Amino acid sequence: MNKKVQNMPTQSIISNNSVLEIKGLNVSFNNSKPSSHVVKDVHLQIKQGEVLGVVGESGSGKTLTALSVLGLCPPQAVVTATEGLFFYSEKFGNIDILKIKNKQLQYLRGAEISIIFQEPMTSLNPVLRCGNQVMENIIIHKKISKKAAKQKVTSLFEEVQLPEPEKIFKSFPHQLSGGQKQRVMISMALSCRPRLLIADEPTTALDVSVQKSILQLIRFLQQKYNMSVLFITHDLRVVSEICDRVAVMQKGEVVESLKSIHLFKAIHPYTKGLIACRPPTDSRPKLLPTVQDFIADENFLSKQSADSLYKSERHSSENKEVILSVENLTTAFPLKINLFGSPVAFLKAVDNVSFDVFRGETMGLVGESGCGKTSLSRTILRLLDLSYGKIIFNNQDVSKLKGKKLKNLRKNCQIIFQDPYSSLNPNLTAGEAILEPMRVHNIEKNDKSRKDYIINILKKVELSENDFNKYPHQFSGGQRQRIVIARALVLNPSFIICDEAVSSLDVSVQAQVLNLLNSLKQDFNLTYLFISHDLSVVKFMSDRIMVMEKGKIVETGKSADVFQNPQNQYTKKLIESIPGIYRHEH
Repeated sequence: MNKKVQNMPTQSIISNNSVLEIKGLNVSFNNSKPSSHVVKDVHLQIKQGEVLGVVGESGSGKTLTALSVLGLCPPQAVVTATEGLFFYSEKFGNIDILKIKNKQLQYLRGAEISIIFQEPMTSLNPVLRCGNQVMENIIIHKKISKKAAKQKVTSLFEEVQLPEPEKIFKSFPHQLSGGQKQRVMISMALSCRPRLLIADEPTTALDVSVQKSILQLIRFLQQKYNMSVLFITHDLRVVSEICDRVAVMQKGEVVESLKSIHLFKAIHPYTKGLIACRPPTDSRPKLLPTVQDFIADENFLSKQSADSLYKSERHSSENKEVILSVENLTTAFPLKINLFGSPVAFLKAVDNVSFDVFRGETMGLVGESGCGKTSLSRTILRLLDLSYGKIIFNNQDVSKLKGKKLKNLRKNCQIIFQDPYSSLNPNLTAGEAILEPMRVHNIEKNDKSRKDYIINILKKVELSENDFNKYPHQFSGGQRQRIVIARALVLNPSFIICDEAVSSLDVSVQAQVLNLLNSLKQDFNLTYLFISHDLSVVKFMSDRIMVMEKGKIVETGKSADVFQNPQNQYTKKLIESIPGIYRHEH
């Protein structure tokens, strides 16, 4: 322990009632010159029992700021502070985290400062049972027996409202849903009753109803234990739901700080842009404004006519030609197999579903995780075998297609997946990734003409010729998604399934990609099946919406009708789960 720090008077390094004070934090990766800082002179304060939201786009420095508090920045990072990074520890008193010994920092992690990461599946060890992973933290910090630790874990699982705690204790991460895995992570983070909880995008990967329950749980536990929370997100809706104050970060700097109830009184154009680029739930604009619009002109919104920006309403195509017809479609997976190897019990992921999609429209599909959305989309493309029913595409029954005919179907029907990074081969350049399907389907005469065609498509998706020879890791998340979109477009399909195509993107990039998809739809005469758990995004994109619950379509209607007058109780629940201020913003 640094005795000089330990013996300093309380008021000299941290204010009364403060748990954390970050004073002039800088993080760089090349050198310590100000020009190289990715986090620049950040000042933040969190009081006892307060929830501070830190918001901004990907790359704004939110996570690096949080990792600095835990001493978990990458080894090549240079972390400094003009004054210090001060924490009030129950064991050590007032300390500067940047000056304490590694052993003391290890104690703080988990015991007094805990973190919940964005993706619980990658945060949990896939080969260890969930209960043992939580137990490990308790045994290390509390020095109690395994029997006592197990009882505490079971009690924690009950507290975070996990069903059948004993069963969850023995389960592996892959056996749990996304929301259940996140509750296990919350149990682990709270197992030693920390003074400070860091929640780094803890609900981004979750659907709206699960997100709402997780936010309510974090808020309940925070109030119960008078815990301080540093809540990181790119979604201002979530901030308004859970946070007391908010700090807005742009390019490594805090550009605005205010109470969350005053979000709509934000002064900085960047904050205004983050608020406005979310799709509104009470109208359907032609184009979403982007953060860049507000940075270029902070009065951007007031200069837009209500008709062009907020009051326009696209209508379903008058052309009622059916491009896709699904009739009584059922997709089932075997749950039990008898002694002879024959299935005797099934799970119906898609249960007797029927619907039509008209040429030129965007059909939205919403529902919670596990409701069967992705299974339905993959069955339509014949990536999964259907158990019963028919799939009619362009007046052709594709239910039993094989070989060359099935290959032609997949040329005309493309899919854009949720995670663009896992959709691209890291060993192939962007150009090679797009060339590959063109070769398979014999598009263009040779690679030279294919490359010319690809460059043209890259420009259509707002990338450049220079991007042809870059690898996936050299692009941002939004750029990678544009590459995946380009790969789908080069085959000149008439129908594209967008399966959670923007859910992994922050709100500003999401707005750009949604605008791009609508523009490409007009340019290439496309029809979309747009799948998402984000209802505001689906409403912006879709002419009609289908709501799916437990493998069944429970409601179908025009986009505005479903939102304004939902007929099904499940649909009402989804709409009510949309967090925060956006339900009442106009």
